[in-house]
Order: sequence, then C-alpha cells, then structure tokens
Amino acid sequence: MARFTSFDGTELAYREEGEGTPLIVLAGGPGRASEYLETLGGLDASRRLIVLDNRGTGASDEPADPFTYRRDMLVRDVEMLRRHLGLDVVDVVGHSAGAGIAMGYAADFPEHVGKLVLLTPALRSVGLSPEQSDWDVFLAARVDQPRFEAATAALARNAAGDDSVENRVAASPLLYARWDERARAHANAELGQWKYEVALGYNAEGAFVPGVLRRALVDFDHPVLVYVCSEDPISPVRRCAQLAELFSDVTLYVHEGVGHYPWVEDPERVSEQVAAFLDGV
Repeated sequence: MARFTSFDGTELAYREEGEGTPLIVLAGGPGRASEYLETLGGLDASRRLIVLDNRGTGASDEPADPFTYRRDMLVRDVEMLRRHLGLDVVDVVGHSAGAGIAMGYAADFPEHVGKLVLLTPALRSVGLSPEQSDWDVFLAARVDQPRFEAATAALARNAAGDDSVENRVAASPLLYARWDERARAHANAELGQWKYEVALGYNAEGAFVPGVLRRALVDFDHPVLVYVCSEDPISPVRRCAQLAELFSDVTLYVHEGVGHYPWVEDPERVSEQVAAFLDGV
C-alpha cells in the first residue's frame, strides 16, 4: 500500500485498484479497515480506486492524539490525500460512516469535489438517523427468518453496552438480505478489521453539528448520487430520500433486494450504477 503524511504527522495508507479517472473511496464502520470494501463490485474496471484506510485502521498508523479520530477531523485526511495525489478536483464515494466523512469533505472543500457518491450512507451527521419506527418496521418484516432471534439478541446486548466486535458480528446478519456463505465470510472478516477506539473517536462529542452540515450541503451544487438499498436498516429509504432533498443536483437510486453492503450481494449492479452516474450516463 502507498502512504502519505497527514496534517498532524500521522502516516496514512491507501491502496490503488484499476486504471482511469481517480475516485477516492472512504470506508465506514466507523473504525473498520477499508479491506471490506473490496473493489465495490468491480468498479476498478472503469475507475482508478484510491481506497483510504482511515487513521488507526488497516495499514494506517494510530495518531498521537485520539481526538483526531473524530468524523469532522477525518475530513482533513481526505484533503491531505487529495494534495498528495496532486489532484485539483476528485470524485469521492463514501460508504456508511464514510459517507459522513464524504459529506463533511463536500461541505468544507466543495471546490475540490467533482461528483459525490453516498453509498448506503450513515445519517447521523445530518440528523437523519433511523428512528425507532424505522427499526420496528424493519424487524417486523424479518421476525420469521432463522437468524432473527440471535441477531436481535445481539442488538439488545449492544444497547446494554456490549460494544465488542464479536457482538457486532453477531448482529450483522440483519445487514444482509441473504445470509449465504458470501455474506457470512464478509461479516466474519470484521473480527480482524474493526477497532473500538477508532469508532469511539469518530462519534466523540462535537463531531456532529447536523444543522451546520445541512446548511453547507444545500449550497453544494455538484452532482450527488444517494445510493440506498431496500433491505438496509442503517440507511432507510425514507430517510435517505430526506437526505437527497438537501442537494440541488441529486440522483436517488434505490437498489431493491439487497442490504447495507450491496456489492456483496449484487456486485455488477453496484459497479454499473455508480459508473453510469460518474460517467454522466
């Protein structure tokens, strides 16, 4: 993996996949190494993917000050990566919590963003997180699934304070529409990819000022793709539709029948849709 020095001297790593127009790819979790993103369903066939390991994850170093794990601070790492690459304008895709970083980057550095892709975005940064009613509807539709009881028990443990990676993985069947061998392998890989302290820092006090970010995104006039999946409890369709309303030039795409990691379940659709948006098709 290639490396660069960020704003505070922390050495960060990124991998490059494919050739063509550069696309910065931001991982979520928060706190998960970018390896889980793979190539976003084969998007490297049409783009030069520049996939960043957020500080403290994967091959990137831990910072001296854990304050810099905050979501709003991670935006600075994206800007330092852009400068390192020598790019004036770059397209950006953020998945889940990585979309929170991507939106912050679009707000703070709009002149350096070409097109923005928010892939099953986490919504806390704009004050649109799923409400209890969203979870109630989602869980009621899955109560007969064989994996339901164990996964919802893990959710209850999380609510009671169990933040272990093992418990995250135990709840993860709810994030896939099909709990097949491919999904199980992808979920289990998180055991070696996620760090609690990084996730804690991402969500630290002061990291989220939804009103400020929402106002900034209203002024962002570059093309935006909000990519939402029908079986995803993290990014409900109705809440993502409200997110899309913030932007002046937006495409809302609903991928039916897949969950929070759509490239795991329907890779060709993901790469085709994202590439078509970036190409202006």
